[in-house]
Amino acid sequence: MARFVVRQGPNAGEAFPLAKEIVTIGRDEKCGIRLNFEGISRNHAQVFREGADWLVTDLMSTNGTIVNGEKVEQRALKAGDTVKLGDIVLVFDAGAGEPTGPIASAPVPPPSLAAGDDLEVVKRLKRSREAIEHEVAKVIIGQREVIRQVIIALFCRGHGLIEGVPGLAKTLLVSTLAKVLKLDFRRIQFTPDLMPSDITGTEVLEEAPDTRQRFFKFLKGPVFTNILLADEINRTPPKTQAALLEAMQEYRVTMGGTTHRLEPPFFVLATQNPIEQEGTYPLPEAQLDRFMFHIRIGYPPKEEEVDIVLATTRDAAADPRPVLSGEDILALQGVVRRVPVSRHVATYAAALARATRPKTPEAPDFVTEWLSWGAGPRAAQYMVLGAKAHAILDGRVNVTCADVRAMAPPVLRHRIFTNFNADSEGVRVEDVIEKLLRAVPEPSEKDYRS
Repeated sequence: MARFVVRQGPNAGEAFPLAKEIVTIGRDEKCGIRLNFEGISRNHAQVFREGADWLVTDLMSTNGTIVNGEKVEQRALKAGDTVKLGDIVLVFDAGAGEPTGPIASAPVPPPSLAAGDDLEVVKRLKRSREAIEHEVAKVIIGQREVIRQVIIALFCRGHGLIEGVPGLAKTLLVSTLAKVLKLDFRRIQFTPDLMPSDITGTEVLEEAPDTRQRFFKFLKGPVFTNILLADEINRTPPKTQAALLEAMQEYRVTMGGTTHRLEPPFFVLATQNPIEQEGTYPLPEAQLDRFMFHIRIGYPPKEEEVDIVLATTRDAAADPRPVLSGEDILALQGVVRRVPVSRHVATYAAALARATRPKTPEAPDFVTEWLSWGAGPRAAQYMVLGAKAHAILDGRVNVTCADVRAMAPPVLRHRIFTNFNADSEGVRVEDVIEKLLRAVPEPSEKDYRS
């Protein structure tokens, strides 16, 4: 069995066998290999098996993961490799029957999930999704598709923008999800007088009691959490909205020239009210593009609305139980990334994104007539990533064009912008997306055989 042996550190000589397919290393007590020492992040790195090989991936740690003296994001390991985490140095022991020769330094392709062990992982992920939906349903009645899209965004390491009129349980949905996932949860109520430091944190001047020496100490803001609810995000000016940009994209906050890492998993869900626009500030396109999904919540059907009234007017509060931890979420996010996608499915996603750009050869006539701006490459990336999660949450390892189509509306609706012609004709973004899905053809059987 493969293992890590501590070469340098307080517990030198101790061995940690890699008994599972995915093992998280860090200070958190739930980590498979717990190293509770200075310089090691709560969830520092993850080791997972890929066929006969083992790969180590850095989890956006503060001090990085160093393999053989080189800071890496992901690296295949061979016998004798050293992995430095903070002040701890681990040596990789491949074990009997494991490969010991050098591994090519070329980029590692996504592994196939056809093996029996990996199919078990897929089944566990599907069961996890079902467990989450079951527990959330104890509090949130209906809204199954909304819950599904939120879960997909979470497993894809994306963020979600939820839009709906007041009273549709947007805030309750996010707080319930945090309880079910056993994650740290913070809520920020966005107001016109909110400052960037109210989100990221601030530096305060302190004095050491013994030496009387003054120094600046960083007080972390509410962004340092696992699930952040940015409630009514469009009620604060763009300057304050932009305070989230670095955190959402880079998973870090820079203050006074010092970078502070956010502990994964980190997930932003923002809400906005589509009907009351007085005193609001539309989100800049750069920030909109940081959100993987734009999720719309509509009014519930009649029967569900009656159930909501009955459930919320009696003296009995539902108590959802936690079903997944932060370590579980990180492992499942890694599984989603490993799902293979054929070039033809990726080509279809790219074709959908390219067709939204007016006055380009790929754009249909109605796009040039109705849109002033189209989607960038990030749209195709998110459609493919969302399609992976959509398939694997159904227990499938084959990603199809149907999965891409299912992800197209929430990915595209905040990335394409209608012009005056569309507005004057009453054409909505949803209408353009629906017509686009009919206009862009899927790859033919000939393409799949070629």
